[in-house]
Amino acid sequence: MFQINENYLQLNESYLFSTIARRVENFSASHPEADIIRLGIGDVTLPLPPSILSAMHSAVDEMGVKETFRGYGPEQGYAFLREKISEIDFRRRGIDISPDEIFVGDGSKSDTGNIGDILGDDNVVGITDPVYPVYLDTNIMRLGKSSQIVLLPCNEENGFLPGIPSHHLDVIYLCYPNNPTGTVMDRKQLKQWVEYALENRSLILFDAAYEAFIRDNDVPRSIYEIEGATACAIEFRSFSKNAGFTGLRCSYTVVPKALKARSVDGDELPIHSLWNRRQSTKFNGTPYIVQKAAEAVYSPQGQREVGDMVAYYMQNAEMIRGGLAEKGWTFFGGENSPYIWLKCPDGMDSWTFFDRLLQECHIVGTPGVGFGSEGEGYFRLTAFNSHEKTAEAVERIKKWGC
Repeated sequence: MFQINENYLQLNESYLFSTIARRVENFSASHPEADIIRLGIGDVTLPLPPSILSAMHSAVDEMGVKETFRGYGPEQGYAFLREKISEIDFRRRGIDISPDEIFVGDGSKSDTGNIGDILGDDNVVGITDPVYPVYLDTNIMRLGKSSQIVLLPCNEENGFLPGIPSHHLDVIYLCYPNNPTGTVMDRKQLKQWVEYALENRSLILFDAAYEAFIRDNDVPRSIYEIEGATACAIEFRSFSKNAGFTGLRCSYTVVPKALKARSVDGDELPIHSLWNRRQSTKFNGTPYIVQKAAEAVYSPQGQREVGDMVAYYMQNAEMIRGGLAEKGWTFFGGENSPYIWLKCPDGMDSWTFFDRLLQECHIVGTPGVGFGSEGEGYFRLTAFNSHEKTAEAVERIKKWGC
């Protein structure tokens, strides 16, 4: 009989957000009158901006004309989008990233999960705890639950920032602004990690999906703002939250040509060519229509519209922070991030707080323990609902007898 990858048996039975969705569905079925407000999964609620819609409509029209129809596109992404990304996201900020170092994808979730395809199975992998589940789960899928996966505790005592390890790590996952805690690394803190990676010849996988929400000038938007990072880091970016692409699916990954690794034979190899080979084999490219929509993000009108969307959600974050402060609860994040990391009141565990918040306030959030053991006793709220729903949720919490 054929065999399976038994590492999958070491995973939780279902993905965190699938478990939450099932619990909410069961509650809704038994309480059909409940007006449930969702501040849980990080899905956006504002519609696509006009400039993006216009670009998509034009692209659809092109697909209906023989002379402008497009079939398979380049797996790496169309040049028109890669050039805009290179110019506006990097070169205007003084960062030398060329268009051919940018790979357009269908979401950071995919690329942060798939990057392991080009990494060796003997690597020791450092993953923060709590953490976006994809990093840990995809490594368990590859390696199983083994001593090769090292969890880096992030808690209230260390400001939810991982300490520089005294031992060797080959690969390190960092996500800042952080999901789920909403915390950030300043320039000095990120520089310490880059120096560690360069000294140990390690690889940093830097998830910058929430960089658009940064307000503090001392917080880097890209790891490549740190000298030497192009020789030790891959960066992941997304259009999902800043431009409302959660349903469209578009992202990009930066793999600098300066980034190299050694084979078991001692040969020095560029990671860029390995990722290009992987994408050319396993990925057919993001649809032309979607990439034209992403290109519109970089137009002057698109930049204004996307900025307005980000500001809208950050107003929600401020609303939530204000309500929690008035309630007297302890919380973190929400200043340079759309996520607020709440300490569960009265020593409640995460799932108990989830159930009570749902049953008594009809509000959905995300239990911190779902992001790792260090998340126990914490709870994530998101700023991605409407102003009206967010304000209503805050009022319910403030009136709650908990």
